[in-house]
Amino acid sequence: MARPKIHDDALRTRLIDIAAQVLSEQGPHAITLRAVAAEAGTSTSAIYSLFGNKGELLRALYHEGFRRLAQHLAAVPALASGDHPLVRLGALGDAYFTNALEQPHLYGLMFGPPLPELCATNDDLAFALATLQTLIDAVGDCVDAGFITGPADEAAMQIWSAEHGLASLAIAGMLGPPEQARSFARAAEQTMVKGLMHPDRVVSDVRSVHAASVYAARANAVRANR
Repeated sequence: MARPKIHDDALRTRLIDIAAQVLSEQGPHAITLRAVAAEAGTSTSAIYSLFGNKGELLRALYHEGFRRLAQHLAAVPALASGDHPLVRLGALGDAYFTNALEQPHLYGLMFGPPLPELCATNDDLAFALATLQTLIDAVGDCVDAGFITGPADEAAMQIWSAEHGLASLAIAGMLGPPEQARSFARAAEQTMVKGLMHPDRVVSDVRSVHAASVYAARANAVRANR
């Protein structure tokens, strides 16, 4: 007869959520096994049983950060008949920016300097980069429609690099209050996309990125109803 599991997946998920909360409120150095276990109403032995050590708890948190980013991106509605692909691309940029500002400490863990207890492996990086597929697909739609020059994966990497820089500056408070930072980011995104567009499409189509707010509102409604 198999021995019953003392520490199950539900507790594992709860510990990750609590660690994410501690990270969000106090930063990475506030995460200790004792503090997380106490908040969860369990013992440090449960963390050792489920994760092995603090480093693996942080690794699970690293993966959780990219799962949350993927959820934000997935909440942007797919293209429907008559929708402009540049509009959806702008909405994905807005979703990325929103995710970063909503959980800056988690974003810092995902993209900041390695912590002593956590050094991302090749598998971790592959998991993180898989999050980009939604963006690559959206850029691919723009390439297929003749708005952006390809290849899509290279264009997506350029857009992501710019978006990451904007998000990092906003988190550091260097772009002003949140709404001012968001407005600046949207303007910078338009400039970036304009540089990737076919010359004969720039004048007539770059204004479509402004309409991303429509998609963003729909995405926020989707998230609110989940």
